[in-house]
Amino acid sequence: MEASSSGITNGKTKVFHPEGGVDLQGYQLDMQILPDGPKSDVDFSEILNAIQEMAKDVNILFDELEAVNSPCKDDDSLLHPGNLTSTSDDASRLEAGGETVPEKNKSNGLYFRDGKCRIDYILVYRKSNPQTEKREVFERNIRAEGLQMEKESSLINSDIIFVKLHAPWEVLGRYAEQMNVRMPFRRKIYYLPRRYKFMSRIDKQISRFRRWLPKKPMRLDKETLPDLEENDCYTAPFSQQRIHHFIIHNKDTFFNNATRSRIVHHILQRIKYEEGKNKIGLNRLLSNGSYEAAFPLHEGSYRSKNSIRTHGAENHRHLLYECWASWGVWYKYQPLDLVRRYFGEKIGLYFAWLGWYTGMLFPAAFIGLFVFLYGVITLDHCQVSKEVCQATDIIMCPVCDKYCPFMRLSDSCVYAKVTHLFDNGATVFFAVFMAVWATVFLEFWKRRRAVIAYDWDLIDWEEEEEEIRPQFEAKYSKKERMNPISGKPEPYQAFADKCSRLIVSASGIFFMICVVIAAVFGIVIYRVVTVSTFAAFKWALIRNNSQVATTGTAVCINFCIIMLLNVLYEKVALLLTNLEQPRTESEWENSFTLKMFLFQFVNLNSSTFYIAFFLGRFTGHPGAYLRLINRWRLEECHPSGCLIDLCMQMGIIMVLKQTWNNFMELGYPLIQNWWTRRKVRQERGPERKISFPQWEKDYNLQPMNAYGLFDEYLEMILQFGFTTIFVAAFPLAPLLALLNNIIEIRLDAYKFVTQWRRPLASRAKDIGIWYGILEGIGILSVITNAFVIAITSDFIPRLVYAYKYGPCAGQGEAGQKCMVGYVNASLSVFQISDFENRSEPESDGSEFSGTPLKYCRYRDYRDPPHSLVPYGYTLQFWHVLAARLAFIIVFEHLVFCIKHLISYLIPDLPKDLRDRMRREKYLIQEMMYEAELERLQKERKERKKNGKAHHNEWP
Repeated sequence: MEASSSGITNGKTKVFHPEGGVDLQGYQLDMQILPDGPKSDVDFSEILNAIQEMAKDVNILFDELEAVNSPCKDDDSLLHPGNLTSTSDDASRLEAGGETVPEKNKSNGLYFRDGKCRIDYILVYRKSNPQTEKREVFERNIRAEGLQMEKESSLINSDIIFVKLHAPWEVLGRYAEQMNVRMPFRRKIYYLPRRYKFMSRIDKQISRFRRWLPKKPMRLDKETLPDLEENDCYTAPFSQQRIHHFIIHNKDTFFNNATRSRIVHHILQRIKYEEGKNKIGLNRLLSNGSYEAAFPLHEGSYRSKNSIRTHGAENHRHLLYECWASWGVWYKYQPLDLVRRYFGEKIGLYFAWLGWYTGMLFPAAFIGLFVFLYGVITLDHCQVSKEVCQATDIIMCPVCDKYCPFMRLSDSCVYAKVTHLFDNGATVFFAVFMAVWATVFLEFWKRRRAVIAYDWDLIDWEEEEEEIRPQFEAKYSKKERMNPISGKPEPYQAFADKCSRLIVSASGIFFMICVVIAAVFGIVIYRVVTVSTFAAFKWALIRNNSQVATTGTAVCINFCIIMLLNVLYEKVALLLTNLEQPRTESEWENSFTLKMFLFQFVNLNSSTFYIAFFLGRFTGHPGAYLRLINRWRLEECHPSGCLIDLCMQMGIIMVLKQTWNNFMELGYPLIQNWWTRRKVRQERGPERKISFPQWEKDYNLQPMNAYGLFDEYLEMILQFGFTTIFVAAFPLAPLLALLNNIIEIRLDAYKFVTQWRRPLASRAKDIGIWYGILEGIGILSVITNAFVIAITSDFIPRLVYAYKYGPCAGQGEAGQKCMVGYVNASLSVFQISDFENRSEPESDGSEFSGTPLKYCRYRDYRDPPHSLVPYGYTLQFWHVLAARLAFIIVFEHLVFCIKHLISYLIPDLPKDLRDRMRREKYLIQEMMYEAELERLQKERKERKKNGKAHHNEWP
């Protein structure tokens, strides 16, 4: 053992650490410390055989060396509040050598006690936890992998222990090579294509003109942002053999903090804590309670006493807060490269997608606002609203049984004008535009994602073979088969078992959808019952607006039911997903995501679908109303149309949902963190001011939710559905979404930077399953908007009247002058004596003309009571129905053709990016060849200088 420890080294780190850990990977023989004399005196084969025998037992769990030299790591004598317990040999060497350590590094809570070793990862456990043996074995194997460790107890609770981990350069290099971490090795060479003199002159004139224009206010100040070197350099997978190719100014900062934490987490996921094939990994220790938390550290405080403009940023967290999470920069672009560097590519891609979606909402919001303003401008010229407001002699039939009175059509003048604001001549154009917009948004996002993937070195990145979920292993450990990729045996789920579980899961999904339909049915009954109650209300304001009051209260109750059912759906989705037993975490995540989206989408939009396509469609007619359970008369549309109900439903739900989500995203973590700080002050006393180290500050923050970015994506995807699916009925939806997203970006940024623990940096190439869901919503939006225009709005009946029955019939015109008489033509006549006994109103209508009414009007195309077939459908009804069906078919086919044409014409990869990728590949090959040739020539010169002759050497 003594001979081995004196003659074998691994880089700069000794093989045997004082803690007893053994690192036997990547060994090299150091010829300088071998004894002098002939090389034949040393038997290298014996040394190598010994190394191989020891390497077989490198993961041994209970070795005598550890038991003798290392005390129990949970020993209370080693832990005191505020005192560090170091197990790193570097700290002991520094103390022995009397080296000075920067005081700033000691005090900021980001380094070990020596002030040199940066903390890369934090583990937290409680001494009272009974899983002591597993923890000891796990920590012993952590040190065997070469990681350095320190422990410290909490300042406010001595039962809480923080384990600080640091990865030395040798460990980082070894695992970076295994993980294919791409690192910069040569600065990029930017070249300009050849330009003609004429184009150069034009560019000069344009640049002179731009000098007079103000600078772009949305761009971030380049002097504030750090020089992110990896974005200006060519990168290649890290290799220790070619380490001289890479740009290494400082080994401590070569790997950034996010990469260091990712490497340490990769190591911790592959360390055993107990004997057994599956007793491995940090995640299992977190799930069984051995450790309470595990997280990388934030880079210090996000606030500073000094201004960032005069003194610069204290750290990247402070820089992100000032340039990204602060409300004062809401109008500026996001520093996506810095977000990616601090939080990793997966979170960076989410904010890149959110920023792209928000930017694409600008044209949609502008066109939607234009449609609304067009309705405002043309309101005074709208013939339909004029006729409604002037129809004082048209008496409408009651909208409910008994208590609802007769009413003049002119009483709905305000609602007719509001309907025109959303349902006007520009609505069809806007529906087509939004369908095309959804396709353009997705196609250009693919191009944008390709550029980001190139800039962030994600083009050639492939996910590693995922580990099997512990629950899957425990369930199917008895059946095994060979993995075709790794060649190792793994648990196997039989096809019959998988199918049976999927059938049960699908049945559960169907049952929960039926629960949603039952909730909608309850809302329908509420609307039917309440409209009669409000019609008999004492207050004249509510009595005269009974339908609007019914719709408003029904929407609020529906929102409360939606929020309550969302809680239930989350538990059901978890139960069904675990019942399916997905093999890997990504399969589990995709299955859970699909269920949650389906549940919440149906829950959020079911009432909207009812109002859009069923409200007032199957009510029958006066004297022969269709009834629910032969008791309640189905609700009718307002005399001005059903679109006003749909607008109220969308507006109220969208505003309330976004307000609630923003509160839960920011308000809830703020309240939780405030409550934690309050408990700390109560325990330590208000008069004592404690300066907590960074690991304890981060521990007191809220952890990122268990589903990662699921909640953030789900909120935006549901909003995207609201923005596109019923946008023909509510053109202001893109504007509301844009205003919300401007706030949402800063809310999410503030939450990530200040209220949450730093999440582990992870890589991803795209937004995953959410892209397919977005494409599905885009297709659904075309269908729903076609039906909204054809069925819910009055666009088709007006068109039929203008071309077939109006004053301009047969002339090919459809202006406002052609709509004269439309209101009277769209109303049918009913004889009051034909009312059913239970539908007959209490009032006889004598308040209008002084004598009892004989006739009233209702919205439909039916024959008068004295015709051959009383109350039968007229020919105009069938013309309108045929026009509606024809419009749906033509609209869908036209829009789908445009969508497919656009997706075909827009390539997924920009041409300039394709050229850059080809050129970069060529340059990298040339640079690697030149660097290798330069190294060989340099070695040859050194050998010649030392006087050593080598024959048959490649020049």
